[in-house]
Amino acid sequence: MSDRNQLVKENFINFVRARTLPDSTCTLTPEGVGLSSAEVIDLFETQVMSRHLDLQSRVMQKKGQSFYTIGSSGHEGNAAYAKAFRPTDMAFLHYRSGAFVIQRSKQVPGQTILYDMLLSFAASKDDPISGGRHKVLGSKALSIPPQTSTIASHLPKAMGAAYSIPLAKRLAHKGEIPDDGVIICNFGDASSNHSTTQGAINSTAWAAYQSIPMPIVFVCEDNGIGISTATPEGWIAANYENRAGLTYLYCDGLNILDTYKTAKEAERIARELRKPVFLHIRTVRILGHAGSDAEFVYRDMADITATEFQDPLLHTARIILENEILTAEALIEIYQNVEKRIAVIAENAASKDKLTSADAVMASIIPSVQKARSSVVVSDKTRSEIFKHEKHNLPKKQHLAKLINWALMDLMAEYPSIVMCGEDIGKKGGVYNVTAKLCERFGKSRVINTLLDEQTILGTAIGLAHNGFLPIPEIQFLAYVHNAEDQIRGEAATLPFFSNGQFTNPMVIRIAGLAYQKGFGGHFHNDNSFAVFRDIPGLIIACPSNGADAVEMMRASVRLAQEQQRMVIFLEPIALYMAKDLHQEGDGLWTFEYQPPTLADSSIDLGVKVAGSGKQLCILTYGNGNYLSRQAQAKLAEQGIDARVVDLRWLAPLDEQGILAQVNDCEHVLIVDECRQTGSISEALVTLLHEQANECPKIKRVTASDSFIPLGAAAYEVLPSVDNIVDAAKEICQ
Repeated sequence: MSDRNQLVKENFINFVRARTLPDSTCTLTPEGVGLSSAEVIDLFETQVMSRHLDLQSRVMQKKGQSFYTIGSSGHEGNAAYAKAFRPTDMAFLHYRSGAFVIQRSKQVPGQTILYDMLLSFAASKDDPISGGRHKVLGSKALSIPPQTSTIASHLPKAMGAAYSIPLAKRLAHKGEIPDDGVIICNFGDASSNHSTTQGAINSTAWAAYQSIPMPIVFVCEDNGIGISTATPEGWIAANYENRAGLTYLYCDGLNILDTYKTAKEAERIARELRKPVFLHIRTVRILGHAGSDAEFVYRDMADITATEFQDPLLHTARIILENEILTAEALIEIYQNVEKRIAVIAENAASKDKLTSADAVMASIIPSVQKARSSVVVSDKTRSEIFKHEKHNLPKKQHLAKLINWALMDLMAEYPSIVMCGEDIGKKGGVYNVTAKLCERFGKSRVINTLLDEQTILGTAIGLAHNGFLPIPEIQFLAYVHNAEDQIRGEAATLPFFSNGQFTNPMVIRIAGLAYQKGFGGHFHNDNSFAVFRDIPGLIIACPSNGADAVEMMRASVRLAQEQQRMVIFLEPIALYMAKDLHQEGDGLWTFEYQPPTLADSSIDLGVKVAGSGKQLCILTYGNGNYLSRQAQAKLAEQGIDARVVDLRWLAPLDEQGILAQVNDCEHVLIVDECRQTGSISEALVTLLHEQANECPKIKRVTASDSFIPLGAAAYEVLPSVDNIVDAAKEICQ
């Protein structure tokens, strides 16, 4: 089998020299589309640079110098639409966008893009975007957040970023993106079938259909194949040509004149009319899916050869020759000079140091960016107006749901950059009234009712964060997050890691969840597993069990997001939202006074909270488990067992030293975990105690069964109860 890399490289020279070039039905001229001869040459040079980077990466891979060979060959036409947009228009790009990045770099002074990209190929720690953590296309200076190779998962946040631009203007918010900016987001034809693409484009069109400004251009680069699976001819146009709320444009991505002309029209519609555009670009895929992809196994050689003859570099050469801009030999000279230049740069990049320690690799998981507290002083008069509907209730003790609501009320007044988004959180106030009156007080622009799609909710939040907002999205029930967990895992949480801390996604994701909800069944509404979050590096998980802690923890979460650029999951136990009594009806022991915010309070306490000082037994728990354990604590005291109850509160990272301090002071340890026996946090606690406790005490667990939650009273058969806790405590102590 011939070396296709070498053949493609040589074909350009041979075909140009022989003037054996592909035909085109396009009759446009450079002058006709507004491009000078110099600009056409510049675009050709960009395409050549992108091609030789692809070829060089495969040379480097054979030498063990490069580790990623998905290239842009066949898609070099994206240089033309890169030129059609401003370098301040944030671009969310897929992995075949090398020419786009190169062309954009030419619009910003001081860039060394070839060296930078080769450093990325070589996984050098000097790589300016990821610091050697991944081969990604991205640049802070070029307004290109880096993307990983997850299929189409960047579209929801591109949609969110587009929504954020006119929102910022309405709210007089000074964001990262100019008020007249546009979002560009490209993806492949195969990715158009992914749920994230479908959801993001549907959400965009849903908004635009209601005349909500959405300045975004979705670019579908259609090369007709996804790895080895062909895209049916006409499939993309059939799906998007007549889509409500969306302007569909098509161009030949092999022809830079047609591409530039059509992209300028897309840019005009998005920038001037603030409407979304679906730009469908014909491309081809050359050199297979990646370096390891043997195309001949699933593709006829005649098809491969015909595709290679449709090389966009050959199409651009034809345009240059037909318009007598350069001679064939001048084109070949540019091609060969770029090849030599890239080869020299590649050797230099490959020699640079790599990441050589776990600490170095992990340095960017937690953002190092520290921002000042961006809040305003809320006057007594303003607070009185905000809380006028509650003036008779403010002095009274309240339950969890009400206190979270009040905390959010104060936080939205204090932080003008906070924007909330979620299903039914507006006038309805959410399913449990936790967001009641927020929309009335702060307006629909800050308390946004989304359509029913968790990917859209989280994508909106990520996009808002890209534009300098502090989003607080709400997921209506814990199990619903599984529809969109990759937006947290694959996009938001990884962004600081893959950008070496240059890009962040600060937010507080409120999720109503956990079990013990009377009358609910099934895992969608009564779910007792949050394991999906626990293995995401850098993520903070908060879980208050009562209103007083919820207020303190919500304020801390917002400050963690705003000042430390952290992502926080704020898990709210639904069954405790309205709980007022602890031991008996009417005792009011699970209601608490609301403490108004003070600027003097600058601490962020991520520690445990302890009830009691018994040394015989230490109960480690959280959420509903803390509520039940406090009830059990009283019953145990009646039986002569002196226990302390430790509410973990922050489930990631665990307050290990705080936990150990309590455990080391006690004889026995009982872990009460309302989540399932397998995969629950109780396993991590047992490990912590065995590895780090001074003298490992006797440990016992009370957990939920490895079961989904059934309907009605049967639910309590698979969940821990007060009696379970008491019995386990007596057993371990006696």
